[in-house]
Amino acid sequence: MTAPAPVPGEPGVPGEPASAQHAGSGPARHAPCVLVTRPQPQADEWVARLRGRGVDAVALPLIGIADVADPQPLVAAWRSLHGAAAPALVVYVSPNAVARFHAHRPSARPWPAAVQAAAPGPGTAQALAAQGVPAANLVQPAADSAQFDSESLWLQLRQHDWRGRAVWIVRGEGGRDTLADHLRAAGAELHFVQAYRRGPPAWGEVERARLAAALAAPAHHLWLLSSSEALSHLRGLAPAADWSASAALASHPRIAQAARTLGFGRVDEVAPHFDAQCRAIAGR
Repeated sequence: MTAPAPVPGEPGVPGEPASAQHAGSGPARHAPCVLVTRPQPQADEWVARLRGRGVDAVALPLIGIADVADPQPLVAAWRSLHGAAAPALVVYVSPNAVARFHAHRPSARPWPAAVQAAAPGPGTAQALAAQGVPAANLVQPAADSAQFDSESLWLQLRQHDWRGRAVWIVRGEGGRDTLADHLRAAGAELHFVQAYRRGPPAWGEVERARLAAALAAPAHHLWLLSSSEALSHLRGLAPAADWSASAALASHPRIAQAARTLGFGRVDEVAPHFDAQCRAIAGR
């Protein structure tokens, strides 16, 4: 009987990045397989970037993204965005918020010149730029911010007077309201645009095999965590798992605490910058 084919991207699979291979004789330090837990398509994008740095990485999304049941409010929002009722600012919470909202943009309509667009981090800012939002209209945290989140974005937005001004927040159904609370307290008139649904990931055989490999050989894997919500899904996906021998890098103190609460044996906080995360991975 033919042996089952190895899962692409698992440690020891021929053709993986050079960091996963070991030359010479005798024991060698095993470079961990990095599990990228961001939603798709960001997970695959990060995997490609990490592999470009010689890191053995695979996608294991812990959040699923889906379209809203009724897209008509999004179509109506775009009509308003180009009309007299346009807001002063549109805040996007993530690259997926950009992709799902802009999927309903009328063709050949440029971004309104009088409307600012805000992003909590460079990934969202890059997604907005790719959609044609001019750099002059884009607000984002300082490049040297310790964290890329709503608090860092608020440091930029609080410099302006928001009293009586309309602000939209484009997000998934539900979500955290920290930035909304700041804007509301500053006098802004808020409107939430629900651009997608968020929930547990829809895994296939490959993803289940990667989870099983990570649980069977935790010392050979490193979890790259960017969401505390993702960890609640992981608990549901593996309710009886023992995480005490597992290690993770967390891009925010809140995420690190959620991983420790779940039971991860080692959790290191690392800046959300890609280069910083690559250095932290290399140090493992």
